[in-house]
Amino acid sequence: MDKKKRKLGFYLAVIIIAVVPLLFLFIFVKLDHPDIRVDSLLPIYGEKKPIEVAESRNGKIKIDTIYHTIPRFQLVNQLGDTITNKNLSGYVTIVDFFYTSCPSICIDMTKNLHAIQERFSEKDKDKVRILSISVDPGVDNPQKLLEYAYENDVNSKMWNLLTGDKVSIYDLARKGFMVTATEGDGGENDFIHSEKLMIIDREKRIRGYYDGTSAQSTDALINDVQKLLAGYIREYGS
Repeated sequence: MDKKKRKLGFYLAVIIIAVVPLLFLFIFVKLDHPDIRVDSLLPIYGEKKPIEVAESRNGKIKIDTIYHTIPRFQLVNQLGDTITNKNLSGYVTIVDFFYTSCPSICIDMTKNLHAIQERFSEKDKDKVRILSISVDPGVDNPQKLLEYAYENDVNSKMWNLLTGDKVSIYDLARKGFMVTATEGDGGENDFIHSEKLMIIDREKRIRGYYDGTSAQSTDALINDVQKLLAGYIREYGS
């Protein structure tokens, strides 16, 4: 009898451990925050264009909005694999612009990105990605990026270090991710050096800018990523 009770107690404990976190998430998302929507959780940055859309059921016209999204790009990561804008689809992505020989802000940025990697590498490893794009691609070839990845404990399944054509990268930084207001042509004398980390949502829209050298700002980024993930669960179930 005691053996049956112990076995029953064990199964109950397993059920409680499995169900309680899901119940908490349900209460947080469904009850405490019934109005959660991905589009309303965080700002959406960039140009917005209103458009008229006819609703299929009644033919009425409503005003919808087209938001700025990250444009097409094609870069190469530390493993020599091609990464494009399509790789952003379906993930919440944290992005920064860096270079491996940076003696200043990139050190703190990489440290804080590693903290982000560790925070999401278990439970949400299939929902979150990190992209670090080199602003010194002439030096930062895939081999150099691979060495940097090894030195900084980069999980290559989750975190891509990217290189490619400088003109394309600088155009992407300015017009796609909008990390700087300075003008430039991506030429020999052009240089971008920014401490910003960005959140890009599953629809490739910019949802936030953060100081990548600040642990406090990084914590805020992590909290905002969690909000987006909860919002996707609320709207789409995953």
